Amino acid sequence: MAGHSTYVPKSAFGKWFHERLPIYALVKDTVMDFPTPKNLNYWWTFGGILSLMLVVQIITGIVLVMHYTPHVDYAFNSVEHIMRDVNYGWLMRYMHANGASMFFIAVYIHMFRGMYYGSYKAPREVLWMIGVVIYLIMMATAFMGYVLPWGQMSFWGAKVITNLFSAIPFFGDAVTTWLWGGYSVDNPTLSRFFSLHYLLPFVLAGVVGLHIWALHVPGNGNPTGIEVKSGQDTVAFHPYYTMKDSFAIGVFLLFFAFWLFFQPNYLGHPLNYQLANPLVTPAHIVPEWYYLPFYAILRAIPNKLMGVVAMFGSILILFALPWLDTSRVRSGAYRPMFKWFFWIFAVVCVALGYLGSKPPEGAYVVWARILTAYYFVHFLIILPLLGLLENPKSLPSSISDDVLSKPKLAPAE
Repeated sequence: MAGHSTYVPKSAFGKWFHERLPIYALVKDTVMDFPTPKNLNYWWTFGGILSLMLVVQIITGIVLVMHYTPHVDYAFNSVEHIMRDVNYGWLMRYMHANGASMFFIAVYIHMFRGMYYGSYKAPREVLWMIGVVIYLIMMATAFMGYVLPWGQMSFWGAKVITNLFSAIPFFGDAVTTWLWGGYSVDNPTLSRFFSLHYLLPFVLAGVVGLHIWALHVPGNGNPTGIEVKSGQDTVAFHPYYTMKDSFAIGVFLLFFAFWLFFQPNYLGHPLNYQLANPLVTPAHIVPEWYYLPFYAILRAIPNKLMGVVAMFGSILILFALPWLDTSRVRSGAYRPMFKWFFWIFAVVCVALGYLGSKPPEGAYVVWARILTAYYFVHFLIILPLLGLLENPKSLPSSISDDVLSKPKLAPAE
């Protein structure tokens, strides 16, 4: 999709500047004039939404750092100071905390869209794997940020999750001690997590830039799953998709505003408004909602080491998805059997999230084990077999034919 720039400056100053720093030509070629399939639906707007949410998180994080004190004796009170005494500090804190949840909502929709439409298939395998790396960095960044308020759930969540590394044979205890900066979760732990939480969003921004670069090599996928065959299959990204993305971003911001102004604490945990106390263990320790499916997988397996392996394996298996799905048809829209199993898988993920929020006892554990098994069966057995057994529908001959075949509304009389 990349090619030689066709941009020609119209003014003397524009020509002078272009010869020394052709930044406008770069923006024009890679953004404004970038040929984009004409049949993209609103599920493709979440890439732009995620870019915006990353900017929101970085800006609000920088402001919060100006008033936060990364020390176990002062961290909790510094957050209260931000909420009560700093001008619009409550807004910055709530934007950052709820922005993390909005970030994960958007990324989960983005990932499931990619899984449904086969966006991981050749020639976009590297693009997909970079996306998984972004997801892993997001999870690490959010976890470290959750520890910083130094509330009860922050402290005990950090203790439980970091202690999982001690299950690694031979060097697990050394890794745990290194993460803690000592022999328990204390001030060195908080200092390390604060440093990494501040650094990783900028690393994330760099990897996102790499992700966008990787996207520009093969170009966008599309709902039909077929490649662009002529110039008639595409339109310029601007103004068509800039306007479409802007509308979608506006709707998403309204959704964000609802949580921000009407339910700012709903997605958090009330125990985190109590100062961390190493001597009082909460009755039920739970991570943030976006970790709950993986937390359910961890607790479903009675062996600690195997639980850790299953939890990390449930994420790392996404790297192998381009090769586990053996179908020659990309888009789930043309795969009748795949559709059913995709939605079953989506329900399983939501159900695992629900089970992760419940105590690890009784029927909750039984169902978590059943759904954990299905999670891995979906990737390791169902997807490979579907590629061999499924009879896909006929694909359109081109993207233009697909667009023109859609029924149109009759004009008003």
